[in-house]
Amino acid sequence: MTLEIFKKRLRSEQTDAESTLWYFLRAKRFGDFKFKRQEIIGPYIVDFVCYEKRLIIELDGSQHLEEKRVEKDALRTSYLESQGFRVLRFWNHEIFKQKKDVLEAVFLNLQ
Repeated sequence: MTLEIFKKRLRSEQTDAESTLWYFLRAKRFGDFKFKRQEIIGPYIVDFVCYEKRLIIELDGSQHLEEKRVEKDALRTSYLESQGFRVLRFWNHEIFKQKKDVLEAVFLNLQ
């Protein structure tokens, strides 16, 4: 499966956490910053990106606790940072239980 096809699949099968965060980020609703979702950057598809501020937001579920996944995520973050991006990672449950804190962290990182 190509990255472009996988990207389209991810967009149509968003997690509840991604859908919730996307509600706040889309259509320049968040501080007039433009975000895109499920964007291809190098060999990766990132959850959300604001190109203007070089900020990537990743939402992680419990599968990201697995040792192999932790290593892959570290390599992914390292690559994205080498391309000039800052990467913010949040757990899915944070979007639901600490939404205000997540949004505040995103806002502060856009400044």
